Amino acid sequence: MTDEPQPDLRWAPLEPKPSNRGRVWLIVGLVIAALVIVGVLLFFLLPRAESPAPGASGSPSPSASPSVSPSTTQTPAPSPTQTDAPQPTAEPTMTPITTPPPVADPSLDAFRAQVQGWLDDAPTGLEIVSETSGQEALSVLETLQSDAQRLAETAAPASIASSWSAGVSSYSQKLTELRSAVNSGASTEGAVAAARASADELRALVGL
Repeated sequence: MTDEPQPDLRWAPLEPKPSNRGRVWLIVGLVIAALVIVGVLLFFLLPRAESPAPGASGSPSPSASPSVSPSTTQTPAPSPTQTDAPQPTAEPTMTPITTPPPVADPSLDAFRAQVQGWLDDAPTGLEIVSETSGQEALSVLETLQSDAQRLAETAAPASIASSWSAGVSSYSQKLTELRSAVNSGASTEGAVAAARASADELRALVGL
């Protein structure tokens, strides 16, 4: 062993370690400040699509609400057409039969002017029949019979209506007898005279 003196070991209290509490709070404060700054930046920079526009109601905007496309819109099924029950057919109302108003009674002068042409042709036609025969006489007789039909269809004044109807009927009958005589080839003298007499009676009745 050496004779070097040994250090004198004595116990002394250890120096307290420097406190790190202040540094920890500093770091915590810096972290909190950074988070606040990041939150503010995100608040101002991120688009606020879901925030309602000023003055708008709090209800979701139409763009944000789910919309149903027209292709998926369900149209209500057409309701079956209601068929009306057959209604009972109304009985047809009977329209009362109204008699036409009576025809105004023509004056004798007006009636004479209406039938004069047919009565004036009668003597001339009968004269031709007496002088001819066969088809020529029959053609003239056909015209005279058509004139007689028109005379019968013309309303006569009430004062001579009955006499006129009887006279026209007699004249038509005489023309029929004359036609039969012509068709048979017999003498037509008597038949022509009888038809002429009937025509003269009609002319006298109306004042011709």
